[in-house]
Amino acid sequence: MAEARWYVVHTYSGYENKVKANIDKAIENRHLKDLILEVRVPMEDVVEIKNGAKKQVSRKMFPGYVLVNMVMNDDTWYVVRNTTGVTGFVGPGSKPVPLTDEEMNNLGIGASGIVADFEEGDMVVVIDGIWKDTVGAIRSVNHGKQSLTINVELFGRETPVEIDFTEVKKMN
Repeated sequence: MAEARWYVVHTYSGYENKVKANIDKAIENRHLKDLILEVRVPMEDVVEIKNGAKKQVSRKMFPGYVLVNMVMNDDTWYVVRNTTGVTGFVGPGSKPVPLTDEEMNNLGIGASGIVADFEEGDMVVVIDGIWKDTVGAIRSVNHGKQSLTINVELFGRETPVEIDFTEVKKMN
């Protein structure tokens, strides 16, 4: 299988989060989670001064653009290109050009180097985040996104939750 690369998708300005949600929904509906690994709207924290008061806010780093980590083929190209709000991929003509590793590192999205030995069925305990101290069994592992899905009990039901590798510890 081809390697997943990061591509830049041009969107209508102000539609970045809607495009992300639409692509995420298409991934789920079309069972493409192994081909389209991640969709990001890069954000940055900045300090704004209004009326003499400093305020920390998050804003989009690249208004009108969304980053997609995917394996490029006819199906994934079609799904992303035909998502409502998408005007096209960044690249000459209709040929998408992946970002280089150097460009990704400059954005702070480079490979983190986390190596995890998680497997489906392993029991883990969450050590950080809103699910801290929760114990669950791993349902799936996504090395591309460096996350795993575990079952947690929520309102008396088993519910799948996606958690980063860095937020869990394998139980002995």
